[in-house]
Amino acid sequence: MLRRPLLLAAPALLLARGALAQGSSAIGTAARPLRVGVTSGVHAQVLERVRDAVAGEGLVVRITEFSDFIQPNVALQGGEIDANTYQHQPFLDAQKQQRGYDFVAVGKTVLTAMAVFSRKVKALTDLSSGARVAIPNDPTNGGRALVLLAQAGLFKLRPGADFRATVADITENPRRIRIVELEAATIARAIDDVDAAAITGNYAVPAGLMPGRDSLAAESAEGARTNPYTCLVVVRRADAAAPWAAKLAAGYADPAVKEFVQREFGGAVVSGV
Repeated sequence: MLRRPLLLAAPALLLARGALAQGSSAIGTAARPLRVGVTSGVHAQVLERVRDAVAGEGLVVRITEFSDFIQPNVALQGGEIDANTYQHQPFLDAQKQQRGYDFVAVGKTVLTAMAVFSRKVKALTDLSSGARVAIPNDPTNGGRALVLLAQAGLFKLRPGADFRATVADITENPRRIRIVELEAATIARAIDDVDAAAITGNYAVPAGLMPGRDSLAAESAEGARTNPYTCLVVVRRADAAAPWAAKLAAGYADPAVKEFVQREFGGAVVSGV
């Protein structure tokens, strides 16, 4: 797993160090930068622009990149970072329920649309019987992918199925589509090994896959402010009212940041603020 900078201290020691740092220097200063975790790729690129924007407000940000969806929350819980900016509300809710995290969202970042891509067919209707389709293996994005595939007509889900759906919720599958569950960060690299793949925009774009240009089916990127999959600025509950949390969240509304998102990602990623 990619992780920069490397943090090897035990969580208890890190928490103790964090407490000492907070006692001696305000968070967000050169002496004690605001430590923000993010997944590599799109979210990291956007956060770099946010870092530059909030520097003008006197907030110093240090970015730590992760290569999966789980470790940024582990690091936040352990005190290795002060905030993360990569997850949407359904994923956050699932993590809180499963792991007992006391985290809250203090703002929104960007929406990365999920889309279905293939190197082997030009349309989903061209998939042969028994075709293998990859989806993320985390509960919320896996269900999100199943809903998208059902909407595209590959199979049917039980009535009312949403992002919590699993393969057990597939009720009709006349084409015997086989679902392959993979870690979200690896799906774009494995696209040649399956017949089609559902990939979120933050992993599709670095792989050169653009939902508006290359996809066989895609979620709408409209309504990002109210879309449940718009990603969030997340902190520990004790830090929800901290001035640095508000400044970090406000950085995503900076005009230069929003212009960068619009220009750089061709609609695959849109501002959530």
